[in-house]
Amino acid sequence: MDTRRLDASEEGIAEAARLIAAGELAAFPTETVYGLGGDATNDQAVAKIYAAKNRPDFNPLIVHGSGKAMLEAFVTFTSLAEKLAAAFWPGALTLVLKRKPDAPLSLLVSAGLDTVAVRVPDHPLAQALIEKAGRPIAAPSANLSTTISPTSADHVLDSLKGRIAAVLDGGPCAVGIESTVVDLTGERPTLLRPGGLEAERIEEITGPLARPEKDPQAPRSPGMMARHYAPNKPVGLNKTSFLDQEAILGFGPTAPERALNLSPSGDLIEAAANLFAMLRQLDQGNWKAIAVMPIPETGLGLAINDRLKRAATPQS
Repeated sequence: MDTRRLDASEEGIAEAARLIAAGELAAFPTETVYGLGGDATNDQAVAKIYAAKNRPDFNPLIVHGSGKAMLEAFVTFTSLAEKLAAAFWPGALTLVLKRKPDAPLSLLVSAGLDTVAVRVPDHPLAQALIEKAGRPIAAPSANLSTTISPTSADHVLDSLKGRIAAVLDGGPCAVGIESTVVDLTGERPTLLRPGGLEAERIEEITGPLARPEKDPQAPRSPGMMARHYAPNKPVGLNKTSFLDQEAILGFGPTAPERALNLSPSGDLIEAAANLFAMLRQLDQGNWKAIAVMPIPETGLGLAINDRLKRAATPQS
């Protein structure tokens, strides 16, 4: 894939928006770092984000909106969330809020959880891109997993050239570190990640924030639980034979005809895109258990198997 550098013109913004609307990936600047943008409502696009980053597990991604009004279609704003949004948006604050039951977001964007991390970036190009695309954009940092976050288009190309369609070049980022993440879905507001907005400023509104590393009673960051999105039915992994009362989560051309197949062709990006929706579908059926066929431990297969192992962890 040839990764194009797009300039910060109306034409460049329009092309980046067109690519995202078409399900492709385009990196773009925010005030914090460059984000790797994909359509947050498109399962395949979100799966491509994980593949491009070579991300070893499915941690929730931040959904970027052009304003609070756009994000209200997807999450429920509490009174405290309203105050924080009014004070710090657009800006380097991400809020973890309850996902609306009918939210047209990819389940993969929130890693199967009933929460979504959302923010409104304070960068004119990011704002223009989201507006032009006409949809929320999922955007982790635009770099390979575990490498240094990018603060320029050159950094993005150094890391992801050939793996994404384009980068919208808006020059260096002003803040240079990721957004601060605050979870508002538990009993106490919790600082999940320090970042570009000082915690002390947030605490002027919230009062003292819980810190997971210091407070064992505080909720942990999404994606960190041993038992993550877990169906109510028992889950068995690496199955090659099946009982009549087992639902089958299949993979590849050898899957039984009655299986719900993550990817008949064996495409791991397609499998990742279907994972959470199919798990939920099988969990709602009249089955005693869910049997999962083997998934290759390569590429996105590592992340799929990580999530399936969490789903199969017995309840304590």
